Amino acid sequence: MRIFNKITALVLCVAMVATSCSDDDLLELNVDKNSVTEMDMAFLFSLATLRIGGEYENTRANMLYAATMIQHTASTAGYFSGDKYFYNAGYSGAYMERHFTGVIGPLTHVINMTAEDPNEANVNAAATVMRVFDLHRMTDMYGDMPYTEAGQGLEGEEFWFPAYQSQQEVYTQMIADLRSARDKFTESARNLGNQDYLYFGDLNKWRKFSNALLMRIAMRMSNVDPGTAASVFAEANSNSFDSNDDIAFIHYTDGPIGVNRNGLNDGYWNTYKYSRDCKISETFMDWMKANDDPRLMILSGGIGDPEDPSTWNTDPEAQVGMPNGYTGTTILDVLSPEQAAEYQTQANKIFSMLNLKYLDWADPYYLISYAEVEFMRAEAAIKGWISSDASTHFSNGVTAAIQSWELFDPSFARDTGAIQAYIDGRGFDSASDEDKLRLIGEEYWAATYLNDLESWANWRRTGYPELTPTQDPNAFEGNFIPRRLRYWESEIGSNPDNYQTAISRMGGDTFATRVWWDGGN
Repeated sequence: MRIFNKITALVLCVAMVATSCSDDDLLELNVDKNSVTEMDMAFLFSLATLRIGGEYENTRANMLYAATMIQHTASTAGYFSGDKYFYNAGYSGAYMERHFTGVIGPLTHVINMTAEDPNEANVNAAATVMRVFDLHRMTDMYGDMPYTEAGQGLEGEEFWFPAYQSQQEVYTQMIADLRSARDKFTESARNLGNQDYLYFGDLNKWRKFSNALLMRIAMRMSNVDPGTAASVFAEANSNSFDSNDDIAFIHYTDGPIGVNRNGLNDGYWNTYKYSRDCKISETFMDWMKANDDPRLMILSGGIGDPEDPSTWNTDPEAQVGMPNGYTGTTILDVLSPEQAAEYQTQANKIFSMLNLKYLDWADPYYLISYAEVEFMRAEAAIKGWISSDASTHFSNGVTAAIQSWELFDPSFARDTGAIQAYIDGRGFDSASDEDKLRLIGEEYWAATYLNDLESWANWRRTGYPELTPTQDPNAFEGNFIPRRLRYWESEIGSNPDNYQTAISRMGGDTFATRVWWDGGN
């Protein structure tokens, strides 16, 4: 294009018999004065942040796989691949496909471009934290991953085929990067302000968020490197989340699809309307009923036609969860005669639907919550990593988990007396240590509803809650809850040597392959 532009300019100069047509004049004609030649790195940081939760892969990985695998939701529709352990290449690899180019690439470029500018220290640090967050999520989904070379394609062709590092090495580097970023935040550099879609420039909350992620990483590796895990956790715990005001979530609006809208809700309801095909799982519903959970009619929108509010039955006692693992035909085998007859005319409307009040475009997209931090503290106290009281942390976590729903809709507020009665009913104080770990695991599972990638990761680590796998005869590898998702298939052909090195080191690229920290349950 430059060559053609220059030739055109020369012809015009000769034709017009211009008095002056120097090389500088010709080059000037080749410059588009309306194009951007420099970009504010804070803008690129903002765009990458919004993309973490704003695109379709959140539907595919989080909802179609994780939410049904972890039995928060259920569906008879075959495209809900996690419900019956089917393999869909586009769904399994979607997060890796989209985030390396749409999130990790931009964040890495921001980090590289701001590394030597003290005035850009805060955007550099925040971009580093978000890069770690997203790569942590990916390594826990897939296992070994490119980390050091991830997103470096703009920096040189030597990075076009990024090397996969072992997950153990990735964890070591994530810890180092988070600590460095946390300590880099400074009031003397430019503030992120409104370009920060998490905390709007509140640097102390960014420091707390960094520490909360360190605590999550430490707890995840607790079964394979408990010494390092305990040390990292205790150090980060000194300045982490103190209340629901610290929750790390992306603030979306009713903006453009794929950018400034909550991508999870894009799938659950607003565009593809998948939630007409999925319901609250019987496993989750029965658990909430058995424990008199105040969240029951927060999570359930009632039984009836989602399109017709006049049909909704919102009596808590009437709620019915859909069993996982069945098709529209085989589900008849496990329904009572009365339910089967009703199903023949009403189909899945006989089961409790998702509450539409938490499916708005601008609802929070959680990265990590205060409730999760308190549950991790409760577990750390039982393990002897910290000296504070496990019961206090458990109570704080349950209370925070229930009260945080008010961020989605004011009608979700619950009476403090009802919350305390629920906590008392769980019997944490009198439980054995192992039973306390079970209770923590179950409450972590309940608290991470909608953030199902995290629910699934914590279940793989702890084995809680105890889930019974579904039994569809067409399960891709067998009837077990997958331990990981398979890599984006394009990597097999586009980055073959590094792909082969990774799967050889891990022992395969299957649902059954365990990641480094997954010691088994």
